[in-house]
Amino acid sequence: MVNSKKYLVVLLGPTGVGKTELSLLLSKHFNAPVISCDSRQFFREMRIGTAYPSEQELAQVTHYLIGHKSVTERYSCGMFELEALELLNSIYINKDIALLVGGSGLYIDALLNGIDDFPTPNPELRKSLQHQLKTDGIESLTQQLKLLDPDYYNRVDLKNPQRVLKAVEVCLQTGRTFSSFLSQPSKSRPFIPVKIGLTMPREELYERINRRVDKMIEQGLVDEVKGLLLFRNYNALNTVGYKEIFQFLDGEINLEQAIELIKRNTRRYAKRQLTWWARDNDIKWFHPKQQTEIVEHMENICNLKI
Repeated sequence: MVNSKKYLVVLLGPTGVGKTELSLLLSKHFNAPVISCDSRQFFREMRIGTAYPSEQELAQVTHYLIGHKSVTERYSCGMFELEALELLNSIYINKDIALLVGGSGLYIDALLNGIDDFPTPNPELRKSLQHQLKTDGIESLTQQLKLLDPDYYNRVDLKNPQRVLKAVEVCLQTGRTFSSFLSQPSKSRPFIPVKIGLTMPREELYERINRRVDKMIEQGLVDEVKGLLLFRNYNALNTVGYKEIFQFLDGEINLEQAIELIKRNTRRYAKRQLTWWARDNDIKWFHPKQQTEIVEHMENICNLKI
């Protein structure tokens, strides 16, 4: 019998914590399809550097919104929100539960709460900030953001020029913090969200990240990035694991330095992810090895005994 209530279980956590492995177990146990919410795994050409699920893992359960875009295509939070909502409406015809799996906080928020009603960009201000970015670098914008909106400064990926520029633009244009737009009332959704966070001691997480980077190199990350040289200016490739190898291919650093930079920048990214979710009291946190406890929690919250 189909339940009148529909649930979206959000399996979130920092990069490298073990979301993919656990998502397979939960998907099989609850007969729930997996919707990816990893903003880098949307792109089919970026398999190795994003720790893309293997073909065997993808074949075990139904996956959506993974590898469905090319790095040459524009994809945004708003586009993801609409695509995921349409997908969920079709899933809920026959199922009561779906899994949203990933660590991209902005995309998770977009699906759960809706895209905030930001003001229409001012072309002159946008052009001025783009010129500032080009001439003075992203550091000039991050310092502005630190003064204008310290809360968002501590949460955003400071290496992402598009997000930093957007936040500064909104602050200057409206006289309000960018964060204030992120706390607007949620929009109506056809599901009840259940947030499950995966975490572990910092040293254990960092060791997992370091090992994963080494595995990426063994799997052929350098060759993958070489094959994407013609597309290096697309936004999708402005990300950890690819920027550092581009530096190596340009002769700016050696391979050993590139590997160490990837590990360091990935650890920093994981730290920012945890900061993003730190104030969300709706998240129930578990160690990835607490599989039995996670299943019991889902069954109790969703009132689904399988």
